[in-house]
Amino acid sequence: MPRAAYLGPMQALCRDCLTAFETGARCPACRSPRVTRHPELFELTIAHMDCDAFYASVEKRDNPALADKPVIIGGGRRGVVSTACYVARIKGVRSAMPMFQALKLCPDAVIVRPRFDAYVEASRAIRQMMDELTPVVEPLSLDEAFMDLTGTARLHGAPPAVMLARLIKRMKDELGLTGSIGLSHNKFLAKVASDLDKPRGFSIIGKAETTAFLRPKPVRLIWGIGPAAQESLDAAGIRTFDDLLRWDRRDLHDRFGGMGERLWHLARGEDARRVSAHTPVKGLSNETTFSEDTNDPDILDGHLWRMAEKVSGRAKAKDKAGRVVTLKLKTGDFKLISKRQSLRSPTQMADTIYRTARALFDQVGDRGPYRLLGVGISELTTADAADTSGDLLDPDAGRRAEAERAADRIRAKFGETAIMKGRALR
Repeated sequence: MPRAAYLGPMQALCRDCLTAFETGARCPACRSPRVTRHPELFELTIAHMDCDAFYASVEKRDNPALADKPVIIGGGRRGVVSTACYVARIKGVRSAMPMFQALKLCPDAVIVRPRFDAYVEASRAIRQMMDELTPVVEPLSLDEAFMDLTGTARLHGAPPAVMLARLIKRMKDELGLTGSIGLSHNKFLAKVASDLDKPRGFSIIGKAETTAFLRPKPVRLIWGIGPAAQESLDAAGIRTFDDLLRWDRRDLHDRFGGMGERLWHLARGEDARRVSAHTPVKGLSNETTFSEDTNDPDILDGHLWRMAEKVSGRAKAKDKAGRVVTLKLKTGDFKLISKRQSLRSPTQMADTIYRTARALFDQVGDRGPYRLLGVGISELTTADAADTSGDLLDPDAGRRAEAERAADRIRAKFGETAIMKGRALR
């Protein structure tokens, strides 16, 4: 559609045929009800794209027999839920939920082992589509990213909103995957908007409505407000953005430090962070918050291994290796425990990450039960420097590394479930 067609007072866009028009509940061209309307529709340029139940969607795409079934991605009965499709979510299944609990809520669910190679491949295809829209793409994970489309209307002959709708349409048509768009005037609000109407949503928070939109909303809408921070805010009588607006800026800073300054700005919908395509990856990590505190050694050890595998998979996908392994624990009374170990050479091997994290865990001793567990690597370098030095104290390390690389090759050819370790079933 020519650029001139978007000039004028039009405030509506059909997400199916990309027709822009002024008013009406349905598209005048194709009669689709999938219409996005907003006074600032063609003015806003900061977007957040979040794939819908990404892992489960890839599995359903690759196995049509799963299309209408509740699908849970995760381990065995003693494992935890990595993610779940929306059919399972309707029945109460959530990420990080123990698998036995998820199966009580949804006994007819199909449990699928994660296939990270397939997810990485799909993520790269989506990233290529985003790169065609704008050079300013800031990925947050395999399935979500910020985009700044400022100044791209002249290049594409269409406003950012139209190009974002076209992106989602291409994802569905070419990759068989869906996503939700949040469009606003800064990163904070764009991320909030992308979660308002999932799945297949396209939500907008404009400048004029920012304060009115935020006022009644709970502060847990802010990314990074976890249980401990929420508890501190509750103690101060802060549950909504309206509560935040009643606080003086200095009082918030005195009470909460740097977080208080951030809260003061976000309460007003202010976020000066720029979308950056060049933000260096400082580390790779995976963590989970348990629905119930646990001190069970088998459950915790199983989590450590699965987290090491996930971190390793991401490192291999990004051709990175880490010089430092980090273990993160949070006790039932919200005390944070963090330990780290520097390695003789950078690693991307799950076996090395797991054994180092396990040793760190053993150093902590019996301080549980725990509500959160996390494993990560940092001080990243290129993969060509990975796992180059032998270990005189562990002469079998090289043999295990070669076995892991062989297992990687088998999974790449036959799928993630072709070979796995027994501890992954815990």
